[in-house]
Amino acid sequence: MPPAPISASRKLLAIESSCDETAAAVIDERLCVLSSVVASQTALHVRFGGVVPEVASRAHVERILPVIDEALRQAVVRLEDLSAVAVVTQPGLVGSLLVGLTAAKTLALVLDVPLVAVNHIEAHLFACRMHAGRDLFPAIGLVVSGGHTSLYDCHDPLDFELLGTTIDDAAGEAFDKAAAMLGLGYPGGPSIEVAARGGNPAAYRFPRSFLRDARLEFSFSGLKTSLLYEVAGIPPAAYEPQSLPTSRVADLAASFQEAVVDVLVAKCRQALAARRRQVLCVGGGVAANTRFRQKLQELADNAKVEVVVPPLEWCTDNAAMSAVAWESFHRGRVADDALDVTAGLIRRR
Repeated sequence: MPPAPISASRKLLAIESSCDETAAAVIDERLCVLSSVVASQTALHVRFGGVVPEVASRAHVERILPVIDEALRQAVVRLEDLSAVAVVTQPGLVGSLLVGLTAAKTLALVLDVPLVAVNHIEAHLFACRMHAGRDLFPAIGLVVSGGHTSLYDCHDPLDFELLGTTIDDAAGEAFDKAAAMLGLGYPGGPSIEVAARGGNPAAYRFPRSFLRDARLEFSFSGLKTSLLYEVAGIPPAAYEPQSLPTSRVADLAASFQEAVVDVLVAKCRQALAARRRQVLCVGGGVAANTRFRQKLQELADNAKVEVVVPPLEWCTDNAAMSAVAWESFHRGRVADDALDVTAGLIRRR
């Protein structure tokens, strides 16, 4: 029996709670996003300079139902109109993931509709396909955020081969720590970008780990150490970030940002060449960085490849990108009551 034709009448509710954003979206089968609601927890974690897992999971408990309700309201969709419920189950913070999974399981059971598991990494890269409005695979995929810096050979939307990842910090985490050293705000990525606008990216020659290595891996710990030595000396001495001159902070931020971006783009170029791919999909919060986007465009122009980066609202964590659940739905990949969460990074193939 042939599959039912794609229809606007079938809709799924997607839930995302992998880290510190409580999100829900309603997406129809044509991949039209009818609503996308995100409740940010940034204000809760500012004083810690990073996400505190226990704080994040408690906030999800408080916000998950209001967020789901608002997503349904904005989409003008009733619960009984849903054809499926999708939820991110990996990777992420276990406590946070469990909040979303519990809500999704309950709704799927009560509504008697299929439950679909979503991988956060696959969702980030599927946002590129949604933005493009057409199939992009096979492609090289880079997911770069506060928790991930990983390269994949994406054979199709659900078939990923991990090519390389960071051996220490993710790029977004490195930005957070660099911002703290420079007395800038959290989250670090946006703060570094703002400070860098008035700086010279060539003022400091920071290291670019593995830049010329054949392996498709990343490392940002040495870069962070170099920044620390630059502001605190060797060996590092106590200092007040607020005492750093504004012009120096700008040069340090610009140089740090340039080093991170150079490595990210270089590894993408290597992966494209190694796998002979003509399309690069980039997802994750760091993909919102303006300088990174500029360098990616240069890569596209120079290497004659297509680079797809989703709009800013689909770079940071959201539930709309979980439209990838329709791919699983169409392949009959639905979950049962035994569905659980997994904290670790996917390692397909």
